[in-house]
Amino acid sequence: MKFNTVMSVVAVALAAALTGCRYDKANGGAGADEAALAGGVTDEATDEVAFQDGPGGSDGQSGSLADIADGKRFEDMYARCNDVNFAPVYFGLDSTVVAGGELGKIDAVAQHLADNQNRVVVVEGHCDERGSNEYNMSLGEGRAVIVRNYLIQSGVGAERIQTRSYGEERPAVMGEGEEAWSKNRRGEFAIFQK
Repeated sequence: MKFNTVMSVVAVALAAALTGCRYDKANGGAGADEAALAGGVTDEATDEVAFQDGPGGSDGQSGSLADIADGKRFEDMYARCNDVNFAPVYFGLDSTVVAGGELGKIDAVAQHLADNQNRVVVVEGHCDERGSNEYNMSLGEGRAVIVRNYLIQSGVGAERIQTRSYGEERPAVMGEGEEAWSKNRRGEFAIFQK
């Protein structure tokens, strides 16, 4: 019985991820548990899914299709803005789910980009040191993409957002143990001026 339940949950998550469905509570969309399994953003305070799947990519350079094809990176085209510094979004262990308490951090970036149409953002995904290099690069990209998708849902144009995964390569805090690891499981924002 346990095996069938696990397989059912995996099948639902896989189907949601492959179809790129969005959660719409009013129209009977997938529940918070399915969204969490598919890498959705969950508001833990209200148990509502703010965004599940959508535009993005796992190429480490999500942005406009023309820019991706040309290999253009914001870092190479624009100047880094040093007048703003946004708080990182923290993630749980092996998770791409954004906790409700972290959504305000992404909202602040969305508001800044709405107020400054000549700016763009690179969302950087990071992990703690545990896990293989390949796993951490993939997890970091998943974290960056889910934040990117939330920004898009908030009204930021997809062409103004790129993602990068650094896996475990750029720790915010050196050391072992949950105190250090929890600070390294994060998404960060690099703002650039067009």
